Amino acid sequence: MAWSWRYEGVDGQPVDGPAETFSSQADAESWIGQAWRELGAGGVAQVTLVEDDRVDYTMSLLPAE
Repeated sequence: MAWSWRYEGVDGQPVDGPAETFSSQADAESWIGQAWRELGAGGVAQVTLVEDDRVDYTMSLLPAE
């Protein structure tokens, strides 16, 4: 099983981001915990965690209001 992130802009459309893959969900979540600020500064508004072809969850990178 491979875990990866999909990146989306504020309009929900895909945007470019690092093509990282991870061997576990914990590794993927640890990485996003370190990279989210840089991704947000690059125009990523939300990320979706994917295991192979299955969507696990989507998470906003925008500040809470």
